[in-house]
Amino acid sequence: MKKIFWVFFALLLCTTESYSQDPSFTQFYSNPIYLNPAFAGTHGCARIAANYRNQWPSLSGNYVTYALAYDQYFKTIAGGIGVLATHDMTGQATIQTSMLGLIYSYHLNVSRKFSLLFGARAAWYQKFLNWDKLTFGDMIDPRKGFIYQTGDVPRGGSKGFFDASAGIVGYSDVFFFGVAAHHLNMPNESMIVGKSPLPIRYTAHAGADIKLGAKSKYSNAASLMPNVIYQYQRGFQELNIGLYVKYSIFTAGVWYRTSDAFITTIGINTGMFRIGYSYDVTVSKLNNGVSGGSHEVSLGLNLNCKKKIPQFRTISCPSF
Repeated sequence: MKKIFWVFFALLLCTTESYSQDPSFTQFYSNPIYLNPAFAGTHGCARIAANYRNQWPSLSGNYVTYALAYDQYFKTIAGGIGVLATHDMTGQATIQTSMLGLIYSYHLNVSRKFSLLFGARAAWYQKFLNWDKLTFGDMIDPRKGFIYQTGDVPRGGSKGFFDASAGIVGYSDVFFFGVAAHHLNMPNESMIVGKSPLPIRYTAHAGADIKLGAKSKYSNAASLMPNVIYQYQRGFQELNIGLYVKYSIFTAGVWYRTSDAFITTIGINTGMFRIGYSYDVTVSKLNNGVSGGSHEVSLGLNLNCKKKIPQFRTISCPSF
């Protein structure tokens, strides 16, 4: 079955025009500037986030994705600056994609209780195809299987391109919402002959922070954080509906990704340090027993500011 998969994969590579989808994290807000560039600087002080995701580990063609981000608010430019790096490996690293992006987000206080953020990201992508891991039809013997050398000649195998994204976020002390569009220039990501324009990925998200009880010097008020995230990319669409429960430094959450998976998340946020773990239970035809679900771990570090930022309004969105 593994060899059949790679033959089919190779045939897909040989088409004249193809399309792909972006990797996606289920701890959406653990790396907020990946979700929407407008989130850059929303913590105020310097913030560092790291993510690791292993999707469908029981399959030979699983997906492994890493992300590392830094962002901070600067009063002199009335906004936030962010740097984002990702690395994605598909099919035992047969295809590898790396990205390095620079983000700017302008912060506008519309009123005493409502703010708007406008963000943009300029990024460079580098894709690599390992031809040594591909198999082709002319390598197959009807009885003995894969025993021949292919007559296919390696071509291309590497591609670099510029990419642009933008987003908007609006928030108060109770709710927030936002929209983002990635790959606005639809760059050609083909590593061989032909075209493979990277489709625009649209994201819409919204959430709220509902306090339960009053906070006192003896205990922190618990809160409920309902959230919804919708993503669309050239016919592929995904609706995520979730709820976080937060008390003191502890957070637990559950999400449902329509017709695909249930997601459970647990995390600890001390204010300076954050760690979270989530597990996706696959409920589609590719069931959990076959795929192994998906594991994701996030780490975060919030650094202290050298000087207090006057009149800075933070956003009450989840940490995971």
